[in-house]
Amino acid sequence: MAEEKKKVVALLSGGLDSQLAVKMMQKQGFEVSAVAIKTPFCDFDCGRGCGFEIREKADDLNVNLKTVYLGDEYIEMLKHPKHGIGAGFNPCVDCRTMMFDAAKKHMEEIGAEFIISGEVLGQRPMSQHAPSLHIIEKESNLTGKIVRPLSAGLLPPTDAEKNGLIKRENLGMIKGRQRKIQMQMAKEYGIENPPNAGGGCLLTEPQFGVKAKDLFDHIETPTINEIDLLKIGRHFRLDEETKFVIGRNKDENEMIKALALPGDILLEAKDYVGPISILRGKNAKEHLKFASSVTLRYSDAPNNEQAIVSIRDSDLVEEIASESAEEESYIKFRM
Repeated sequence: MAEEKKKVVALLSGGLDSQLAVKMMQKQGFEVSAVAIKTPFCDFDCGRGCGFEIREKADDLNVNLKTVYLGDEYIEMLKHPKHGIGAGFNPCVDCRTMMFDAAKKHMEEIGAEFIISGEVLGQRPMSQHAPSLHIIEKESNLTGKIVRPLSAGLLPPTDAEKNGLIKRENLGMIKGRQRKIQMQMAKEYGIENPPNAGGGCLLTEPQFGVKAKDLFDHIETPTINEIDLLKIGRHFRLDEETKFVIGRNKDENEMIKALALPGDILLEAKDYVGPISILRGKNAKEHLKFASSVTLRYSDAPNNEQAIVSIRDSDLVEEIASESAEEESYIKFRM
């Protein structure tokens, strides 16, 4: 009988680096099982490239795929990330620790030898330099159990190397942000149309980070609904209790309607093409006149002429006349 293959668990983002890490381990005779992580801010079904059609990639790689959703616990972590945030609102070290902790559970369930990831030394400024890699291993209780095949030749030996399961000459020595070596490897492994570099985590985007920080500054524990609203529209902070969001296109208008909760107020120009806007917060009704004028500003309604704005508050609908706002009156509130 053929000897049973030893198992490893891969953290699979769907990006090129994680695909290459899987291919490298398969080439060395391991059976790879993948774990994909969803969070409220990095969802591989969101269409932003963060998962690169992850199930299809898992099929292409011939690996079993387990998906893990980090929801409430992720939001709790984001309130006070132990290792701080990056240039956006991204708690990369704490986030990676949570991901590896999820992978560790799967490793123990299936009796795998170690965990692999596509991390490249020095590729990301917060979570992929040597001290951070060490912190992540320590805090996920995986010291010696994480193999990063693309850069492992530049990192200290892991348990797998010490025990002879893998050999250093079969490990990569990639460092930094250049992708020439990865592109060559993709060609050698037959990976067609390799995805571009870049993550799908919204928290790394500076503009989104401003909106996320504002939300966490004003709401002790944001809901998934409030986080989903962050992902669309133009955002305005009108006061400590009130948010105002204006749709930017038809799809966002529909999403705003879908996300509206009891107590939210929806506004729309009655006779002109334009956005649907939402007022949310304890003081929302105090801002109706202002919100109406800004909603008109972003519609096709002519400037300096009155137009009708339809206002929906739960099941009540009323109409008010307003004029388009001047930019200087609202731009200071925009995030």
